[in-house]
Amino acid sequence: MARPAIVLLSGGLDSTTVLAIAKDQGYTPYALSFRYGQRHSVELEAAKRVVEAQGAARHVIADIDLRVFGGSALTSDIEVPKHDSLDHTEGGGVPITYVPARNTIFLSFALAYAETVNASDIFTGVTAVDYSGYPDCRPEYIDAYAKMANLATRAGVEGTQQLKIHSPLVEMSKADIVREGLRLGVDYSITSSCYDPDEQGRACGCCETCLLRLKGFAEAGSTDPVRYQDA
Repeated sequence: MARPAIVLLSGGLDSTTVLAIAKDQGYTPYALSFRYGQRHSVELEAAKRVVEAQGAARHVIADIDLRVFGGSALTSDIEVPKHDSLDHTEGGGVPITYVPARNTIFLSFALAYAETVNASDIFTGVTAVDYSGYPDCRPEYIDAYAKMANLATRAGVEGTQQLKIHSPLVEMSKADIVREGLRLGVDYSITSSCYDPDEQGRACGCCETCLLRLKGFAEAGSTDPVRYQDA
């Protein structure tokens, strides 16, 4: 019988690829998404489409309203930065689209979910190559969290669970991610990565995550199939 694994699924390019990787490695995925007050909530509809297309034992959407804290362009009225190219994006610092402690919060929910379905594996789509410089996407953070997690649960203390956090994309470029997803048959047309889509769900093409995504497809020799506002 396939081993259960929790897959953090935003509905974007990276997490959708990770879901396909987990399945390819023989895991039974339990998908976990979040409605956390993000302005780009269309990604949740994308996550639902991804689960319908790829399959999962269960898909949970957890509600956490991080707007009560604010501090990010994704959870407050701060404008999402737009750029003509990646050359004009912020350099050297953590961008305003960083949501304070978001991955720590998400992994904590994943840890609880894993214990309830007897899973010892969590998959996350963090990457530290073509990324925005978020501190909670670095390999050393993931390693430290895994050590903490194994001290934090009854299953860990009793020795019935040795949790492993898989981050298969962490050293991959966006082009490498696209190539791997295409090899696994991922339909990227149903995904959504944009931080500031319009009411029709079309990507802006100018936020940093859109630019990174477009760069990945271009370097992979492919065309991004999602709809863009200025297509």
